[in-house]
Amino acid sequence: MHENKESHNPHQNSVNRGKTPGYSPSRFSIAPMLDWTDRHCRYFLRLLSRHTLLYTEMVTTGAIIHGKGDYLAYSEEEHPLALQLGGSDPQALAQCAKLAEARGYDEVNLNVGCPSDRVQNGRFGACLMGEAALVADCVKAMRDAVLIPVTVKTRIGIDDQDSYPFLCDFVGTVAEQGGCDTFIIHARKAWLSGLSPKENREIPPLDYPRVYQLKRDFPGLTMSINGGIKSLEEAKAHLAHMDGVMVGREAYQNPGILAAVDREIFATGGVDPDPVAVVRAMYPYIERELSRGCYLGHITRHMLGLFQGIPGARQWRRYLSENAHKAGADIQVLEQALALVADKR
Repeated sequence: MHENKESHNPHQNSVNRGKTPGYSPSRFSIAPMLDWTDRHCRYFLRLLSRHTLLYTEMVTTGAIIHGKGDYLAYSEEEHPLALQLGGSDPQALAQCAKLAEARGYDEVNLNVGCPSDRVQNGRFGACLMGEAALVADCVKAMRDAVLIPVTVKTRIGIDDQDSYPFLCDFVGTVAEQGGCDTFIIHARKAWLSGLSPKENREIPPLDYPRVYQLKRDFPGLTMSINGGIKSLEEAKAHLAHMDGVMVGREAYQNPGILAAVDREIFATGGVDPDPVAVVRAMYPYIERELSRGCYLGHITRHMLGLFQGIPGARQWRRYLSENAHKAGADIQVLEQALALVADKR
């Protein structure tokens, strides 16, 4: 086994985002997912779990600094909330981290895991695993600029650079030279050419034991595991080895699993949110967004999987899919869709 390269970061961040004793937002989080975890999605997911750490979609430094839109917009109800950045220019990343901190984000995360061609052409994402010193410079620049945590989300390897020593060298360099004390590890390698982003989420095999070993060899670092986790039972099994678990597509496609997270993962007690009540709790937000010109379907597309496994779930999905995009669609569409579920409960 590769020699222990434990890193003790002297700059432990003292920001406490939780109100529950012993609470750690990194214990359970929802992965940043492009085109999915937008602000509407995050508002909805927050109603299912108070304590889960939510991540934005990846936003590039160029979009934030030069774009015409407000790429940092979110609702206060979304906290705890992390901004995921894409970029490789330390100065630009530091500038964006400062903007994020000023806007109230709880964490800034650097994407070192996305394998798409577009991301590589911009020299960020998974290709940065091959440039550990640059990643360390990026993290250090951000840490020097802000007080909120700066974290890294990465893979276990890229292309033929997929040995355990390579992974240890990457983590060790970023921790020791960059001061990074928190890593989220997607337990698959990434192929930078030949596979689509979708294929890169499915074809490279998962290697959970390698991530467990990484945590054992770097006990001073906080590490979360990501990739292929489909239930809270699986999440709890991973937590026997890791500090945290990040769930991706399952939480989006079957968001109802989040209703038990606060009780089962954070041990907060209390009653799990009722999905019908969660839908109705969205109404004030939806009405506000509709009044600003948002279309109902832009919000309800994130809610389609809420009743998975419950009688009427298919009718719920179909009704919303067929009606939420229509001109003038409003809360009444949701009420009619709810009736298809509630009548069967």
